[in-house]
Amino acid sequence: MKVMLLVMDEQRVILDRLYEIVQQNCDECVVYRLSKQQQMNLGPFLASVEYQTFDRVVIFTRVKRVVRQLRVLKCIPGLIFLEHDAYQNYMPQSKYRGVYSRLYKRLPACRALVSGAVVARKMQAEGIDTVFVSKGYDEQMLRNTGTERDIPLGFLGSLKSTEYALRKALLESLSQRTGLLVTRTNSGAEYLETLNRIRIFVSADIGMNEFMIKNFEAMACGCVLLAWSQGEEDRLLGFEDMHNTVFYRSEDEAVEKIRLLQSNPQLADRIARNGQAFAEDRYSFARVGRTLATEIQREMRPWQPPSAFSRLWVKLRYGMKVPG
Repeated sequence: MKVMLLVMDEQRVILDRLYEIVQQNCDECVVYRLSKQQQMNLGPFLASVEYQTFDRVVIFTRVKRVVRQLRVLKCIPGLIFLEHDAYQNYMPQSKYRGVYSRLYKRLPACRALVSGAVVARKMQAEGIDTVFVSKGYDEQMLRNTGTERDIPLGFLGSLKSTEYALRKALLESLSQRTGLLVTRTNSGAEYLETLNRIRIFVSADIGMNEFMIKNFEAMACGCVLLAWSQGEEDRLLGFEDMHNTVFYRSEDEAVEKIRLLQSNPQLADRIARNGQAFAEDRYSFARVGRTLATEIQREMRPWQPPSAFSRLWVKLRYGMKVPG
């Protein structure tokens, strides 16, 4: 099976290792890194690489960049979306609420590989071919280096997006109450070094019903993960409160558990060790990438060619040769 994997060339999170594992576990897989402009105008690029010779075309981009390209997307057999932000489809405060569902329903033969178990179940109930494949971490880049942890409490990441408004408010309040360090670093070596200096990593994925990638990265680097509970998602992903993770459901509970962990270093050490082993066993890119490759190559729903008008339109506008 011949697979085309279209990915973003400007991502802050470094996912090269994940793409590499997918390539290794597909019969044939070609990775193309697209600029923002190419992602927003897929037609010319697809025509230039003879997309119709591929059995699968996997698109990993922002939904806002493809949602207006329906006519082009309908011309792609074996179309798969790899999506790490589909939780926004069900966030009341997100401007992308319902956008993912509407797009996928208009492409009934497509498959969505989403990183939330509950999100996958909701989309399946809407009749969308959806598969849950978790986020993970780069095991070659991120690890426990065994260095001194001189930052008692820390959070690394962005607070800018409107979807992060609740996260921002909580972290700023915890910073005032507990001395939590909230900062950002460059990807790569600086990120690895800083994670290994943090004793307790405070995650605040409020209202998302899904765990962001930083949870897995912090655990793999030996931090105690103090995470906002995502409800049923906790159990579905294998997280266990006070065993490999520490969950909280309010700001006061977070403060209470921080004090507990800081007063009982043996307990904190045990949870950190269990969390690291858990991340290494289940959420490395080596494992996640193999699962992605399997789901990409699995049989899909029958594809129906678009109307003659749509086929002519994309041929005249982009030079795309539509199969069928």
